[in-house]
Amino acid sequence: MKSEILYPGAFPMVRVELAAGEHIKAESGAMVGSSPTVDVESKMEGGFLGALSRKLLTGEKFFFQTLRASRGPGEVLLAPTVPGEVVILELDGVNEYMVQKDGFLAGAEGINIESKMQSLSRGLLGGEGFFILKIGGKGMLAMNSFGAIHKIELRPDQEYIVDNSHLVAWSATTSYNIEKAASGWVASFTSGEGLVCRFRGPGIVYIQSRNPGGFGSWIRQFIPVSE
Repeated sequence: MKSEILYPGAFPMVRVELAAGEHIKAESGAMVGSSPTVDVESKMEGGFLGALSRKLLTGEKFFFQTLRASRGPGEVLLAPTVPGEVVILELDGVNEYMVQKDGFLAGAEGINIESKMQSLSRGLLGGEGFFILKIGGKGMLAMNSFGAIHKIELRPDQEYIVDNSHLVAWSATTSYNIEKAASGWVASFTSGEGLVCRFRGPGIVYIQSRNPGGFGSWIRQFIPVSE
């Protein structure tokens, strides 16, 4: 299996070359095109009950696509829904990542995807819903962001604060707590800032340069209000 990013920047695609019999997992709807030797299957990662819980509690799509080169070698083209960058990691079977639910694009057949329920307070206040994805195993992992993606490498005990809406992924071994962005609830609301994650290293954090919720609010001001 080989993968590469085409047209890097705001509107990338990922090309994956599959040997006969190989397959990849991809976010539902991510496929742009493929060779005729590739079959598309839908799969509920993590089992039916886990997938159904994610659907009911977060509203997210709980089917992943399995793209399999069943009838010979072929290629697949993938792209995220929103404009932004794509980063490809090679997982080594040891390091795992926590990925927010919109950050996963695709992964090799050797990776494992597990939905993890956050604590109630984190799920209600964290801005990423009750479920996040824990991804490990070996092979390619492609993640996408809204806007540019930025990598932060934390030294042991180094702290870094990130607005929740700008999170993409972080090392599973990196601890974090959710806090108010400003001192006091009133200050948080009046400053326009909400909640943040305080990470403590060692580990890696990936963030995105744009806030999906903020962009949606900006768009709404141009939508005529029906009377």
